[in-house]
Amino acid sequence: MLEQLREIAGQCAGTPVWSLSNPDLIDALHTVHDAQQMLAATTLHLIREIEGRNLPIAQDAASTAVWLREQLHVSINTARRTVDLAKTLDQRPTLDTALSSGAINVEQAHIVAKTVHDLADEASPDMVDLAEKALIAEFADWEPAILRKAAERILAHVAPEVADEADRRAAERDEKRAQRTRAFTLTNNGDGRFRVTGWLDAEAAAIVNAALDPLCKPDLERTPAQRRADALVEVCRLALRTEQLPDNGGDRPQVVVTVPFDVVRKELGQGQLDTGETLSPQRVRRLACDAHILPIVLGGQGQILDVGQQRRLFTGPLRRALVARDGGCAFPGCDRPPQWCNGHHIRHWTDGGDTALNNGVLLCGYHHRLIHRGEWEVRMADDGRPEFIPPPYVDSERRPRRNIYHRRT
Repeated sequence: MLEQLREIAGQCAGTPVWSLSNPDLIDALHTVHDAQQMLAATTLHLIREIEGRNLPIAQDAASTAVWLREQLHVSINTARRTVDLAKTLDQRPTLDTALSSGAINVEQAHIVAKTVHDLADEASPDMVDLAEKALIAEFADWEPAILRKAAERILAHVAPEVADEADRRAAERDEKRAQRTRAFTLTNNGDGRFRVTGWLDAEAAAIVNAALDPLCKPDLERTPAQRRADALVEVCRLALRTEQLPDNGGDRPQVVVTVPFDVVRKELGQGQLDTGETLSPQRVRRLACDAHILPIVLGGQGQILDVGQQRRLFTGPLRRALVARDGGCAFPGCDRPPQWCNGHHIRHWTDGGDTALNNGVLLCGYHHRLIHRGEWEVRMADDGRPEFIPPPYVDSERRPRRNIYHRRT
């Protein structure tokens, strides 16, 4: 039978499908999918028998999952989930029958298996059996995301008299677990990128989402993940600007960049963060637009010869004047408010540009980076307001544009 199965599967895989009619094409898709789920159940039966015979241990594997990873060349996470589902099918005949007959698929089986496992501590065995049957019989036509939501409230469906108390205990258990396992890591990937990972409880996640969501407005330039990453950085930048963070080593929290200055060319070179990472001159120029600048004159070997006085750019009355004039990010089409914007020198400060109202413009972080790429130009119009010249691929005539979202009447 197995040889016939392999031969038939090979024939199906090698058969052209272009000649099928639309109805036949759809029928074939469902038939093959159902067969895949039945074969998945067969795979789980084999794994359970292999584990029952201790074959992995006999072959010096650390566990069935490790052995399965080597045998089938799957990830360890997939192997573990497969072994867990095999155990559940062995203990839940109703679930086994549903998968073996193609009534549910593997994704749905994982959800039902987790649900009956979690319910074991909250309800009687009879109620767990009833919940399992209800999920299979009444919700099998739902895709996994909706099935998962139904599973979360299945007790209210089959046993409403105990659902409230069970939900309360489950919520308390989830909150304690979330609080215990909360974490945040920022890992240097070694290629100029840093990986952000962690876990938050529901309340903390709601706070983070509330802070990030206003900054995640959809646009055509960035993916949703990129917008969230930019929003996280902007929230942290705002926190640094509030002057309400506790001192760090006797000074306000700050980003420190050491950068050489070519006095002949009057150009900034590559910068180095105090954490050791390198920044391009372009990024250094952008950071220098709205920052505390502490000039340091270095000798040939890098020794400090002179330290100038600290001065702030585009702050105080000057920044308030920028806000009064621009109202927010001045880039055409942007509606970000002024508290999320930096002051940008139209003529760069490192090129001798003045820190003055007629040489400054408010830009949000995204458009600040865009301007520093050099494809768009910004200039001050005759009426004293900034206007932007698009690159030729945006407008071949390069007609000046202005922001109309913050226009004052």
